[in-house]
Amino acid sequence: QVQLVESGGGLVQAGGSLRLSCAASGRSFSGNTMDWYRQAPGKQREMVASITSALNTNYADSVKGRFTISRDNAKNTVFLQMNSLKPADTAVYYCHAFVFAGIRHYWGQGTQVTVSS
Repeated sequence: QVQLVESGGGLVQAGGSLRLSCAASGRSFSGNTMDWYRQAPGKQREMVASITSALNTNYADSVKGRFTISRDNAKNTVFLQMNSLKPADTAVYYCHAFVFAGIRHYWGQGTQVTVSS
């Protein structure tokens, strides 16, 4: 019943911007850390950005200064604003949430981001 659904991916030219959204349903994640991960073909999945319930944020060094994670608890949604995109940002981007109570991880289905040169 709990679902994380990403949207906003697509094809963009280098230097362009995209905003990804992750809409959660089935339970509130307002008290939980939520993250964006990405995985490029042949590469390991990496955490891109994280935001806690207290709105503390962390970013991978590769995206720091270019990406911004935010959340709207009223909408149970987390966002990833991606600016100054590079071809190296091309990957499937996944939304993730961790719920300590019950020790559960939730993953979205992923959304493809392709940055052309």
